[in-house]
Amino acid sequence: MSQHVVVSAAVEGLADEAVVRKLILTAGAHPGPVYGKSGKPALRTRINGFNNAARHAPWLVLIDLNGDEDCAPPLRASWLPAPAPLICFRVAVRQVEAWLMADGEQLAKYLSVAGKHVPGDPESVPNAKVAMVNVARRSRRRAIREDMVPREGSGRSVGPAYTSRLIEYIEAGWRPAVAAARSESLRRAIACLERLIEASS
Repeated sequence: MSQHVVVSAAVEGLADEAVVRKLILTAGAHPGPVYGKSGKPALRTRINGFNNAARHAPWLVLIDLNGDEDCAPPLRASWLPAPAPLICFRVAVRQVEAWLMADGEQLAKYLSVAGKHVPGDPESVPNAKVAMVNVARRSRRRAIREDMVPREGSGRSVGPAYTSRLIEYIEAGWRPAVAAARSESLRRAIACLERLIEASS
């Protein structure tokens, strides 16, 4: 364990913050401050600053692929052509929800659904956020459905406590090491983080 290694991070939103904290702890380091959390465009304007900070201390930056590129490498290259030695800049394919669905057993348990309703290959799902809402729609628990599924006519894509529920699941149930077996972008993110921590120890 390298608990003395502190890894700072930058992310798009609050659920992503919970994901990077869990990943850093799982990899054996200590989560430092997490910056961003106000969307992808705002994060992009600050990426050079984070990269400069990563010349001296370890950083993990996480964004969603969404539909910005067909795959992660071109998106990483366009954001950060010259990554600093201590930055781990990763892209979730296609959204971070795919990483959460990749631990299908735990997600099914948390959402109170049959395991068959969780996509088996979450990185191939065009919109993992929509898929997550559709899994929650099948929940046997009314509270889950009310929190995660948008109300009819609300015009929203997710329910009122969607993010809070994801964070609760990430902190209490999600197993990154298990999920990595069904998510290549997550597996690569964990490997990158482990190398970063080793280099910083």
